[in-house]
Amino acid sequence: MSVASPEESPDSTHRIDSLNGEQSVYFVPLRWWKDAQESTTSESVDKREVLYTATTGSSYGGPMKLINNIFNSDILFDLRREGDGLLNGETGEASVSGRDFALVSSDMWLQALKWHHDNKNNEKGVKSFSAGGVDRGDVYPVQLRLSVLQETNSLAVKICKKDNSVECFRRACKIFNLDSEQLRIWDISGQTTLFFENDVNSSKDCQQQTDQEMLLELQIYGLSDSIKLKESKKEDGSTQQTNGITNGTNGGTIFRFGRSNSLSFLGKAGEAGTLGLTGLQNLGNTCFMNSSLQCLAHTPKLVDFFLGEYSREINLENPLGMKGEIALAFGDLLRSLWAPGASTVAPRTFKAKLARFAPQFTGFNQHDSQQELLAFLLDGLHEDLNRVKNKPYVEAKDGDGRPDEEVADEYWRNHVARNDSIIVDVCQGQYKSTLVCPICKKVSVMFDPFMYLSLPLPCTSMRTMDLTVMSADGGSLPVSLTVNVPKFGKFEDLQKALVIACSLPDDETLLVTEVYNNRILRFLDEPTDSLTLIRDGDKLVVYRLKKDADNSPLIVFMHQKLEEQVILGKSSPTWKAFGIPLVSRLSDVENGFDVEKMYLKLLSSFKMPTELFTENLENPIKEEAIDKEVTDGTTSVEDTNSTNVKETAESLSDPDPVLRLYLTDDRGSSIESEILKEKPVNNKSKRLNVLARWPVKELDVYDTCLLSSLPEVSKFGTKRPQETVSLYKCLEAFLKEEPLGPDDMWYCPGCKEHRQAIKKLDLWRLPEILIIHLKRFSYSRFMKNKLEAYVDFPIDGLDLSSYISYTNGQTTYRYMLYAISNHYGSMGGGHYTAYVHHGGDRWYDFDDSQVNKISQEKIKTSAAYVLFYKRLVEDK
Repeated sequence: MSVASPEESPDSTHRIDSLNGEQSVYFVPLRWWKDAQESTTSESVDKREVLYTATTGSSYGGPMKLINNIFNSDILFDLRREGDGLLNGETGEASVSGRDFALVSSDMWLQALKWHHDNKNNEKGVKSFSAGGVDRGDVYPVQLRLSVLQETNSLAVKICKKDNSVECFRRACKIFNLDSEQLRIWDISGQTTLFFENDVNSSKDCQQQTDQEMLLELQIYGLSDSIKLKESKKEDGSTQQTNGITNGTNGGTIFRFGRSNSLSFLGKAGEAGTLGLTGLQNLGNTCFMNSSLQCLAHTPKLVDFFLGEYSREINLENPLGMKGEIALAFGDLLRSLWAPGASTVAPRTFKAKLARFAPQFTGFNQHDSQQELLAFLLDGLHEDLNRVKNKPYVEAKDGDGRPDEEVADEYWRNHVARNDSIIVDVCQGQYKSTLVCPICKKVSVMFDPFMYLSLPLPCTSMRTMDLTVMSADGGSLPVSLTVNVPKFGKFEDLQKALVIACSLPDDETLLVTEVYNNRILRFLDEPTDSLTLIRDGDKLVVYRLKKDADNSPLIVFMHQKLEEQVILGKSSPTWKAFGIPLVSRLSDVENGFDVEKMYLKLLSSFKMPTELFTENLENPIKEEAIDKEVTDGTTSVEDTNSTNVKETAESLSDPDPVLRLYLTDDRGSSIESEILKEKPVNNKSKRLNVLARWPVKELDVYDTCLLSSLPEVSKFGTKRPQETVSLYKCLEAFLKEEPLGPDDMWYCPGCKEHRQAIKKLDLWRLPEILIIHLKRFSYSRFMKNKLEAYVDFPIDGLDLSSYISYTNGQTTYRYMLYAISNHYGSMGGGHYTAYVHHGGDRWYDFDDSQVNKISQEKIKTSAAYVLFYKRLVEDK
């Protein structure tokens, strides 16, 4: 246990370790003591007491702040002596609130402890009380340095970090906090009277000796943390001391704050403070909320703010706010998380308030921790805490050639004039947005605030896709083609890859389709659609078409052949679809003869050598009869002998097989009319669907196997080691110049038209707390996808000096990571956790109610979703 530093001179410090017969002094809750005292008849209990009230000491500047005391100063306050009284008198009954304590001797403490033990267990058959059975973890020492101020009848109290273990000092900060209710201490041990007497005697012995400092150890009981971390428990035996003052040094205490402004600290080897290491109960798919809350609850300036008198800044009049209810709910929750001894907290009240103002959070659905929860919460806290009561009207003005510094300052002044809160102070920055019209070259410069940076992830994962390419005129056979495209790219990426792979000439264009059941299911012609809409099992066909016929309607040929199907022992003819649809442009087509000619031309590359099929044309009469039978729908199989033999014979004189063409729908499932050679083809739509029906024998002149061969889109390429994407690369992609999308056109004041302008972003003003959102999720009309790229982000030294456009005289902009919101799994069924820095190189994994230590080497994973950085002290 830590005591006074050995460097302290014995002339200035006296150890009060024998003034009261070697008995320890116990510091206990007054209510706990009074409950036992009122029921005891022991003569040994001293009925006299001295009341002290705590006030801010003359040497102590400013009110006590819990977190600031942990890092920046010792605890200093005065105990003003109010007078003596009887324990059961008026003073003793004045108050027994949570801020009233008692000083008792060890004998008194043991008697009270025995009474509480017996009173609790007398009906449970528990064995009798034994002092040796007391859980010593409930008792811990705190070293106090006392100076008697005779002129004010007060005791000046100083609790030093160097005298106490880190854990004990942390607890003392909470107990002797003067920010809340008044602190009163009732001395029943008689110890403080001896302090005054000792001071008088010392002054008589040495008149020149003033401001005598005495060291007292209090044994704190009844105010222990109820939950300890596993690593803290391992050190209980070495850190718990309950009797007397130990001499010597600090017992090996290492007092380190690690990186600047840490919210935690280290004591003895393996010992950690538990302040703030409190889990949040999962109320049902609320891990997304718990993750973000833990990150915000460990944001330094926000912790200081909400542990202070934040309610003074609540804006009840803001129509954009929530009447302060979100701020109050968040403040209460944060205080619960930072309360000493706090166990797992169930954030039901906070969630209820959240759902009240944001109905999407009603129920137990999973949500996005950043795009939904964090964005809403930060904005809600800002509006609830906005110091501006009446927002002035401000008008955004363009730069119009003025210096950027002047325009940026004007934008920021206008912003702060309407928005002034702790959130703006800590979390908001400013970026420069430049738009350039591609037509008139008009340049527009604006400076907008930001709460966080949403960075794209440069796609490192490629997808391999197999497609079939058809020639424009039937001059060549289908070609199987393999291209590599971004895994989460767009259709335009596929189009560009195909143009390169096909060595496409300038007079041709590509039409990409998906073929299913021998028909075109859809045209992939929307450039902004996601490639994730293409599944692994899809079959894609690319048609090369002439550009000069772009305005002509498409003509799509589908194929059917006659097959005999046996049903209940009877043979029945059935038309069955086969092959890849053939596509061309309907240019220079006037009648049915032109349509048939175009179809046979597209088929020409599939034709077999003549000697391979002439022998199959032995008896075409039956096939022609069946063709007529199925077409009419009236002739039975037995009537085939009545087929016109002359017509069939004439068809055999044609070198091409006999076929019939019909107008049909886009599915090829219904026949509208037959296309006759001599009759004109009337088409008023953008697409003409033609169904070609073939007799079985005469189809042998074509290679139908090749015509029907269509590979599936291959699955993702061979797995390769996961590539690393630097966070700096993500930032560069965010700041890269790029054209606006077709759905995000800019109204150019020069052209007076909406233009697809070129946009460029630059960082101008960086906040103290920088929140970086990694855009892992892509959304389309049909599905959501997650990018599982590994992002390599700095922990101790994120340097943005080279990325900021305006330095304002500052040379470096360096940040330190202090929290991470993680997302595991898919968007629909994933899970959120948080990693939080807690001093030195200590990190903790907050997984809902579970809080466990994690090594710093393990915090960088592909699950990192939102990164929380704070500006390093030396850079402010």
